[in-house]
Amino acid sequence: MPKQSTEYLIQLVSNLTSAEKRNFRLFVNRNNSKSDKLFVQLFDALDKSKKHDDQTILAKIPTLKPIQLSNVKANLYRQLLSSLRHIERNNQIDIAVRENLDYSKILYSKGLYKASLALLDKTKKQARQNGLHSSALVALEFEKYIESQYVTGSMYPKAKQITDETDELISRLDLTNDLSNLSISMYALYLQYGHVKRGENYDKVTNIFKDSMPPVEVYDLDFYQKLYLFQSYVWYNFMIQDFPNNYRYAQKWVDLFREHPEKITSDTAFYIKGLHNVLSALFMAGRYDRFTQNLELLNNFSFDLNRALTKNEEGQLTLYQSIHAIHLIFLTGLYDEGAPNMLQIEKLIEQNKYEWDLHKIMVIRYKIACIYFGANKLDRAINLLNKITTYSYTEIREDIQCYSRILSLVCHFDLGNEILVSYQVKSVYRFLLKTEQQQEVLKEIFKFLRKTPNILPSEINGEFKKLRDRLLKLQDDPFERRPFLYFDIISWLESKINNSRIQTEIKKKIQIKSNALAR
Repeated sequence: MPKQSTEYLIQLVSNLTSAEKRNFRLFVNRNNSKSDKLFVQLFDALDKSKKHDDQTILAKIPTLKPIQLSNVKANLYRQLLSSLRHIERNNQIDIAVRENLDYSKILYSKGLYKASLALLDKTKKQARQNGLHSSALVALEFEKYIESQYVTGSMYPKAKQITDETDELISRLDLTNDLSNLSISMYALYLQYGHVKRGENYDKVTNIFKDSMPPVEVYDLDFYQKLYLFQSYVWYNFMIQDFPNNYRYAQKWVDLFREHPEKITSDTAFYIKGLHNVLSALFMAGRYDRFTQNLELLNNFSFDLNRALTKNEEGQLTLYQSIHAIHLIFLTGLYDEGAPNMLQIEKLIEQNKYEWDLHKIMVIRYKIACIYFGANKLDRAINLLNKITTYSYTEIREDIQCYSRILSLVCHFDLGNEILVSYQVKSVYRFLLKTEQQQEVLKEIFKFLRKTPNILPSEINGEFKKLRDRLLKLQDDPFERRPFLYFDIISWLESKINNSRIQTEIKKKIQIKSNALAR
């Protein structure tokens, strides 16, 4: 068994719950055979040992020869997956549908044509009711295959029914495919560019979105078609920073699941992501009141679901709960109180037991660094920012990578590391040029930091005021406000001018905004 496959086996064993391990042992002994099979012994060895190298395994299983080890590992991996599949067929409708397709082929091979067709018809209806059109098409294709053997005695009426149904399904699948392609394309562009301003990237994203959008009437769409459509609008509006429409379609996404509550159980990960996108849109809009209401829904979700979460779902839920715990600090300005809680999130990232991808890890690290900056824990902020700036994130969220470099310069400026700031300015400038992240906010901050070594102490307060006034003109520009969301540079400048803490200035702004909303 190749080294990579061995790692997958070890990860699978370590991720099994106690119930799944118990079920596996029952599964492999279901024929009342002895449990001394080599793959069962290998399972016990991997389960109980902290060391998983071949020599340790062979020492624990004397009857296992080195030449057998690779095949036994492969057999164990198949047996574990079969056991898990056996459990999930009652929870995952698509697994049950595929299992029935297999059974229908077995019945056909035994010459039981009518029984096979009856099971295919049942499977086809089950698939269509649950939006599994590709599985329904597989059932139809096999139904055509059986009928073409002239073994059932029915021909023209049945043939017409099958061909009409096939044409209708293919048309529906084509539309589903177009919408799912659009959704994933928009998400890929978001991962690459993040939020865009008017210009080349804005035009590129908008043109792809408009050109790829098939002509649709929402009321004609099935569940998954609507889901892909709403997802596409969520990613697109998020990228172009149209947050009202971003919220509108994120809420449509969540409402779609509430109209089909059975999908919350069968497609839990998509529902959790929908809740996350609603919260993200509310955060962008600064709607503290609605944000806290929806955050409570997210935090209580695992208690409301009528089954245990899978490892994937648990990982997603933990990720989004962590992200929005951070967002809540930004909305309240409670940096000192929130900073200690960031250590637990950092620990989650370092352990990465949920295998979060690099994009999510990078964004969370940047947001935590902003929390530390607000709490005046500059060394911690720099440590996290270094993990972003020294890692090669190829074409992933170039905007966040730029903000991280700027924030790192500001932290070093606050610490009085003027020589380091002068040294890093050049590399940051080259990076900004390479990524073409030319937002005016970044340019203004960068120009200020670039000339700080030449500013006299008696002039620094005046330079702070000049920069603040220039940035105040930009913060209401929808295409320039993105850098202000996490790294509140204006509050930092106010703290310098007033000789106060940045947290104090942020709380003042939040209170003013809260009073305005109350009126």
